Amino acid sequence: MHGIGRLRVSLRLLCATLVLAVSGCRPSSKSAPSQPPPDALASSASPVTSTLPSASAAPSGSASSADVVANASTNESHEGSVAIGASVDGSALRAKNRARLAADHSPVTLLQATPGPHAAEELGRRLCEAVVPQRPPETHVLLKPNLGGFEWFRDPAKNDGDNGIKGRTTDPEFVRGVIHCLRARGHQHITIAEGWGATHKDWERLVRVSGYQAMADEEKTPLVAMDDDGVFDVAGDQPGKALGVHGMEKTHVPTLLMPKILAEHLEHGLFLSLPKIKAHRFGVVSMAVKGMQGTVMLSDAVPAFHQKWRMHKELGAVLEGEKHGKDAKEDRAAYVRALEIFAERIADVLEVEAPDGFGRMWASKESVAIGGTNPVLVDRVGAAFLGLWKNEKLAAQLGGHATSPLLETAAKRFGIDLEAPTVVGDGATLLDRPRPVHFVGMAPFAIHSDNTPATKPGSLGSFAPTSDAGPHDKPTAHAAPLGSDTVTLDGRGDDAAWQRAPEVTWDTDYAGAATGIVTHARFLYSPTTLYALFRIEHTGLHTDRSRPTDVPRPKLYEEDCVELFFTPDRAAPHHYYEIELGPFGHHLDIDVNRDTKQSSTDWSSHPRIATTQDATTHVATIEVAFDAPEIAHALVAGHTLPFALYRMEGTGARTYLAWSPPRTAKPNFHVPDAFGSLVLDP
Repeated sequence: MHGIGRLRVSLRLLCATLVLAVSGCRPSSKSAPSQPPPDALASSASPVTSTLPSASAAPSGSASSADVVANASTNESHEGSVAIGASVDGSALRAKNRARLAADHSPVTLLQATPGPHAAEELGRRLCEAVVPQRPPETHVLLKPNLGGFEWFRDPAKNDGDNGIKGRTTDPEFVRGVIHCLRARGHQHITIAEGWGATHKDWERLVRVSGYQAMADEEKTPLVAMDDDGVFDVAGDQPGKALGVHGMEKTHVPTLLMPKILAEHLEHGLFLSLPKIKAHRFGVVSMAVKGMQGTVMLSDAVPAFHQKWRMHKELGAVLEGEKHGKDAKEDRAAYVRALEIFAERIADVLEVEAPDGFGRMWASKESVAIGGTNPVLVDRVGAAFLGLWKNEKLAAQLGGHATSPLLETAAKRFGIDLEAPTVVGDGATLLDRPRPVHFVGMAPFAIHSDNTPATKPGSLGSFAPTSDAGPHDKPTAHAAPLGSDTVTLDGRGDDAAWQRAPEVTWDTDYAGAATGIVTHARFLYSPTTLYALFRIEHTGLHTDRSRPTDVPRPKLYEEDCVELFFTPDRAAPHHYYEIELGPFGHHLDIDVNRDTKQSSTDWSSHPRIATTQDATTHVATIEVAFDAPEIAHALVAGHTLPFALYRMEGTGARTYLAWSPPRTAKPNFHVPDAFGSLVLDP
């Protein structure tokens, strides 16, 4: 289907980890290494030990309720020192958290949602009930979800439907479910907070676009940004006020600062981390451990909350080297080293701020939540769920790291055995079989593996139509090697070689619903040629036969045809070739690059096509060979390539059939994330 459609970002909750922290943060009267100017000290909040955020800090339902208690600076001059009115005993926190996590062998809970409009809210409530320990109702609770990301505020029209927020943000309905669970226990002092490294104006836009402002207003729950450097913010509770953390001099983060609201909850209350489980192009996975970067402030410069990038400052030189064509092997080693250093810094932060409870852009077929009181074990289960635990392909790319170095480093730091954590809950069996893997690294490299069980022809039709373009049970086709056999292109498909080629069959439409309109396909390959055989049943043969077949047929997709989408390089999943084939031998070839938002019909697959038709039985056969160099170059035995098959049938109310349904709201075949796979059998 020509014309680049827009990718719909999945609305499904992928995962969250409940990792809560209880008492342990003892602010010290000792001054921080960097003293604020006198005027800033005069406006600083009361000592940490005497204050906790009040649920009435921002009037619920007011226009400012989701700011907004942050009172973040709108002054962009940022001159002066980082204001610190108190400091935190980092040494005591590190000792306490090391002992706690090393001794915490509690099970990790993996829950699977029941499909429905309230699935995310249900998961939040159930996971909270299963994982969060009972505390007195007067205990204050801090909820830290993931909001935003590295590429926030993207134009969906120019980025495959990705607005930069949805796929990187914990579903606000999941957080709503946690709030309902806590309120049922009598907790009234609940605050939602996240660190933010941009302007306060952007924060206001973020909470609006993400749905967090509306949810927080409805739940009468304060929503604050931990992004105040303590200099320009002189009003309110100053939740993001930077407190010095002493005792960090010998760590990888000697200039670490802690948001005031977090210090207060570490001392007196519960700190629940609610990250969205996803792969991360640098950290490999982003869950409870990686999520701690959202709380990081550093005193290297002002404003302190703008210094988060210094946690992975070595990466800048690596990316600059890639840009200028630095030796690939040397550059990859530097990349891995930058990741290892980043892991050490994150582990240092986790030592001080370890939560105690909850704890991609490929969506998961399943809506799940993963939680526990040990964030490292929760991340271990999350990595397995993402297929990024003991992944040999990952190890080959990252110098032997078969999972995220953040996870490995944290486990070593806290003395945690990652080999066989106990997993409970109704979703635990999801880990009994190999998981699908979809990972695109920053290095750059990509890993894609469906690892889905074989399905009977047409079985994908059992999925109800949705608007989710996630992988679901994405199918796999196999191309058999031609070897010494030959194929005579006569449109009959009766050569012996075709019998060695496994057949794929489907009748599903673009939304995944069964139609009863069946298509069969087989594939062969040689070092120079890809062969395809299509048997099209239930066809009306609606084709303009007056048009020539020896030249490309413009707008062939407006008539009956089959389509083959072939991606020659897994590392570039958004660059693929679309080949349209009609039942009478017409064709159209299109070179599509979604990264550059360009498509061209100048490219040719060098097709050799033969067809036969039977109007009585409504069956057509298309036999074709593709000799294009771009295709031949990818025909390497043992390789697996992104691949998709489609078909258009009928006139008027047309039927749009898909072997690997993109599950979009309207017919749209240009969804690379929904492609299946073609395995080139040895």
